[in-house]
Amino acid sequence: MNDTIRSFPAGATVDIAPDGTIFRHPARPQPRRNLRAAIHHFRELLKDKEDTSHVFKIFESLPSKRFVPMARAFTLSREGQRVRESEPYLPAILDDHETLRQQPAGTVAHAYCEFMEREGLTAAGLVEEGERAWPDRPKYGDLIEWYAARRRDTHDLLHVLTGYGRDALGEQCVLAFTYGQNGGFAHLFIAYLGALNIRKGVKTPAPVLRAVRQAQKMGAGAPRIAEMPIRQVLKMPLAEARALLRIGDPTQYRRCHERWCERGIDPYDLLGKDFAAA
Repeated sequence: MNDTIRSFPAGATVDIAPDGTIFRHPARPQPRRNLRAAIHHFRELLKDKEDTSHVFKIFESLPSKRFVPMARAFTLSREGQRVRESEPYLPAILDDHETLRQQPAGTVAHAYCEFMEREGLTAAGLVEEGERAWPDRPKYGDLIEWYAARRRDTHDLLHVLTGYGRDALGEQCVLAFTYGQNGGFAHLFIAYLGALNIRKGVKTPAPVLRAVRQAQKMGAGAPRIAEMPIRQVLKMPLAEARALLRIGDPTQYRRCHERWCERGIDPYDLLGKDFAAA
């Protein structure tokens, strides 16, 4: 892994937070859209949904025009600075299950620990997936880097808060929810193409596209969770947190599971059974 880049080009001007952290390092390259690469990595993802390196590469291939304005508005705000001071690195907080389990039963913290332990996941593991996707990518130490990491690090927390599982449809719904929150064509690209592949491979009356659309609407109606003080969210009772964040019941997603189970189809084996040869 390369060291963080420190030097600036001569004459460069940068936005700087009160603590001296720059918003965007002048050496950071401008993102470029590459739809062909995105399609390639989506096809590879269909072959192995656990290989999340392809998800990262789809995001790189389809950069969001809204990302930088959102990052600037939050990281340079007073609230953004407070969050960064209190939660500089989320994986250290999220992977400390011993501390999280000191919260009362029924809180987001307990639900998060149970989800991560049941699925065999860690927040640090998601960071490692990103590092493997770009082993030689330089670190810029800027606020853009911090904001992007925070969005990444809250992904599994979104599963807990929304009630969407890690099944094929659940992952598409979380991405659609994230699009509703943050925009970014990559989220929509994966969510709806993934949903179409599910509908094509599993021919039942399950409302797959309606489930994804419902998730998108819920995300748009909720505050941006990546910009919230996560420690406070973790302390809240799960039902209270969902109400505060205006996250409703994922009824269409649950209906899909019901329709599949009625026909003896395991919702958590859709990709393995139906899309291995896609």
